[in-house]
Amino acid sequence: VNQVANLTLVSSACDMVSTAYASTKESHPYLRSVCDAAEKGVKSVTEATASCVQPVLATLEPHVAAASEYASKGLDKLGEKLPLLQKPVDQIISDTKELVSSRVADAKDAVSS
Repeated sequence: VNQVANLTLVSSACDMVSTAYASTKESHPYLRSVCDAAEKGVKSVTEATASCVQPVLATLEPHVAAASEYASKGLDKLGEKLPLLQKPVDQIISDTKELVSSRVADAKDAVSS
């Protein structure tokens, strides 16, 4: 999970969502109260669940560690094959806009000639 969260694409997307969420809460008082209540509910459920799940996780720890190692190697390979994962969302959007503009311009030129 940490390795996925540290991918530039994922972390920049999370930052964008977090900023939008905070801005929305700040701009809309009614939504803020709903969001605050939801956050408290999620926190309570998480705390209650953590104590129940802890014994199960201790039992499954060797299996989780093996799965984590396997997933980590897979993510490394994925990162090599998809360099896009190492780019921030803003850059991907900008690159996509440039590519589309270029293709549209090429199509216009082809049609006009």
